[in-house]
Amino acid sequence: MRITVLAGGVGAARFLRGLKAESPDAEITVVGNTGDDIHLFGLHVSPDLDTVMYTLGGGISEEQGWGRAGETFTVLEELAAYGAGPDWFSLGDRDFATHIARTSMLGEGLALSAVTAALCQRWQPGVKLIPMSDDPVETHVVLQDDPDQHTGPQNTTGPQNTGPHRTVHFQEWWVRLHAVPAADIIVTGARDAVPAPGVLEAIDAADAVLLPPSNPVVSIGAILAIPGIAEAVSEKTVVGVSPIIGGAPVRGMADACLAAIGVPATATAVAAHYGPQLLNGWLVDDRDKAAVDVPELAGITVRALPLYMTDLAATAAIARAALDLAGELHG
Repeated sequence: MRITVLAGGVGAARFLRGLKAESPDAEITVVGNTGDDIHLFGLHVSPDLDTVMYTLGGGISEEQGWGRAGETFTVLEELAAYGAGPDWFSLGDRDFATHIARTSMLGEGLALSAVTAALCQRWQPGVKLIPMSDDPVETHVVLQDDPDQHTGPQNTTGPQNTGPHRTVHFQEWWVRLHAVPAADIIVTGARDAVPAPGVLEAIDAADAVLLPPSNPVVSIGAILAIPGIAEAVSEKTVVGVSPIIGGAPVRGMADACLAAIGVPATATAVAAHYGPQLLNGWLVDDRDKAAVDVPELAGITVRALPLYMTDLAATAAIARAALDLAGELHG
């Protein structure tokens, strides 16, 4: 079986671990979000790609869900002693090595997809991990108000327009500003980007396309913003797993992202946001089983089951439910 998964960070990585356990013989291609990518300390950081790679390769910090296990922070402490910023984004020593290797290979002229494949040679994640695009794409957030207008800039990075609608890089909004109210979220560079080599081919060859419980705005949404990807996905049997349970995100601040684009933080609203033109099946938690019969989701087959990924067995059961629904819908 060939499965293509559009993936963000922590939620997607944990879902993929369950998917691999449930379908060990499947050919799994993961199209990873790179809208979160950012340049820090002169290095190219790809948070979502690394989270998938580390999680499936056995190197993730299980407590955090991101970053390396057994991490130390000597380099970051030395940079702080020099006053080198930004001071709001934490990178561990082992993680620095990944970013140094990535930046070095990019500097030699390799595309991000080729670099990602090279990094995966070490980690052996058991899936084919491809960035959504080799072109530079960054997710930016338009703030409703400028939280620094009374305190001054706080070692910021990325777009620095001033005024009440200042735009910042997604990572700054998420990490430093803790997802303060936003007026809009923009995937900068997406219109001019093209899918990385192998992305459209993996979607076209897939028996099923799965949307794991990733952020629908800045993870899945960023991938679908690359021209050609949404169109290719819409031709396939697509099953998604809701990242919202009982009106709240399972992890992170997806509700703040949804609010920025005017979508309520409910399992029903997220499925309606994707729409029946993209989504064929939708898994919701038992708490949201009313979504099975709501008219807003006409054209989408909705199933309710426990969606908390409490352990590998529970996660594998969710993955099996997604595959079973995809098989039923594919006929």
